[in-house]
Amino acid sequence: EVQLVESGGGSVQAGGSLRLSCAASGNTDSSYTMAWFRQPPGKKREGIAVIGSDGSTNYADSVKGRFTISEDNAKNTLYLQMNSLKPEDTAMYYCAAHPQLLPRLLRFIGFKYSYWGQGTQVTVSS
Repeated sequence: EVQLVESGGGSVQAGGSLRLSCAASGNTDSSYTMAWFRQPPGKKREGIAVIGSDGSTNYADSVKGRFTISEDNAKNTLYLQMNSLKPEDTAMYYCAAHPQLLPRLLRFIGFKYSYWGQGTQVTVSS
């Protein structure tokens, strides 16, 4: 069992930056695939950034070049650095964990992830 708690959300103007954190506790180890998903108001949840246990990363086209996923294994914390934020980035952001290294083709599929945080809201105003 793994518990995930996100923090760092808030309101920011377009062009600004935020850093989200996801603290993991419980039965964590280095084999996990960790991801950030988001769900804009009235829209489906989408995967935006993933980091595998091998350090490989994947990004959705919508955030590539603006967002960076990273992790601090010593602190059991996942991060999402978000720069050049746009109003369309407004969403509830969730971190998720899968207990094994997921193949790249499966990394943005939500139901592959066993553990989810409660979410943190990001609002970007124009």
